[in-house]
Amino acid sequence: MLYFSRLNPSSLLNMKLIGSLTSPYVRKARIVLAEKKIDYEFVLDSPWMANSQVPAHNPLGKVPVLVLDDGSSLYDSRVIVEYLDTGTPNNRLIPSSGRERITTKRWQALGDGICDAAATALLESRRPEGEKSPSWIARQRGKVVAALSAVADDLGEQPWCHGNSFSLADIAIGCALGYLAFRFPDIDWRDSHPNLGRLYDKLMLRPSFIDTVPHD
Repeated sequence: MLYFSRLNPSSLLNMKLIGSLTSPYVRKARIVLAEKKIDYEFVLDSPWMANSQVPAHNPLGKVPVLVLDDGSSLYDSRVIVEYLDTGTPNNRLIPSSGRERITTKRWQALGDGICDAAATALLESRRPEGEKSPSWIARQRGKVVAALSAVADDLGEQPWCHGNSFSLADIAIGCALGYLAFRFPDIDWRDSHPNLGRLYDKLMLRPSFIDTVPHD
């Protein structure tokens, strides 16, 4: 396993994030850690590896996993990012209450849903011939296309997904778009939805996005 360190310590100490370089959910957690300026170790591991330690920290066998200083672990990117955002007061990414909070989480649900459908289609496409289901792949890709249209409609000409500032909504959508660019270059969301292209280009000016571009 490989280890990476973050600079800029905060009050959340001695944490480890377990994940891969390809997962959009891991990328989301890494971006939040960077935007919140939280120090941590990045443990490069994948549940697909024969000697993976992921199941030892997450019984679901998924990444990301956040291992806290007491050895306990948090899993599911949505749980992890909320823990990180509420743990430090700087650079808040999720509104504290009310309609604003729910709307931000709705954006996150759209972004995660795109990733869910895309990842399902990818895994199905990698099954042996005779076992894969083209209709199931098409169904998942259809979800991606429909969700992209919904995101583009909701975004409109706004500078950010929600409100007038960068938030978890933008992180979630940005991670979804980045994953599609990485794994599904044939889904041309830039031409279909130019506003999504403008949003992603703006996000890719941020070091947190530049440093976490997915790659094999």
